[in-house]
Amino acid sequence: MPEFTAQTVYFHQPGKANTARTLQLAVERANQLNINTILVATTSGESGKQTAQAFQGKNVITVSHACGYKGPNTQELTRENRAAIEAAGAAILTCQHAFGGVNRALRKQLDTTGPDEIIANTLRIFGEGMKVVAEIAIMAADAGLVQVGEPVLCIAGTGRGADMAAIVLPVNTYAFFDLKILEVICRPAPGHPAFD
Repeated sequence: MPEFTAQTVYFHQPGKANTARTLQLAVERANQLNINTILVATTSGESGKQTAQAFQGKNVITVSHACGYKGPNTQELTRENRAAIEAAGAAILTCQHAFGGVNRALRKQLDTTGPDEIIANTLRIFGEGMKVVAEIAIMAADAGLVQVGEPVLCIAGTGRGADMAAIVLPVNTYAFFDLKILEVICRPAPGHPAFD
């Protein structure tokens, strides 16, 4: 097969200041590759709303924090943003985090680290967004909202907003090591010598 060249954009700093540019780059690349399924991590729903609006006509799946993430009976996705996401035609997935759950409870209760948190922390070497794009791809596959082995575009961020976009080949949790990050569209790279 012939080789190809793809551009990666690096941001000087992480965070929500990169959201508009991340969405612009993601829309362009999704159109170039004819990718119709877009996953976006969202906490309050602001990134989910903006992504749903940017990708009108595509299959947008917003992935929220699990209920109880910040405390019992809490959901960080606001009612207003939920309504806006749904009005834009996007789906909302709320479920247990692929790299959380029972192992996180063990860490809190027994001060030990489980394998899922080791995996999560290893992915964070490439930035918070890298861990999250892998995680939401798995969560959506486990929920049956994406097809295993069919590339999707995943958007995530560091803290709030979006600063990472990647093309991911999703798998179910039980096949985690078959997950593929096919292409990084953009990501923060603070400390990169090019920014000096």
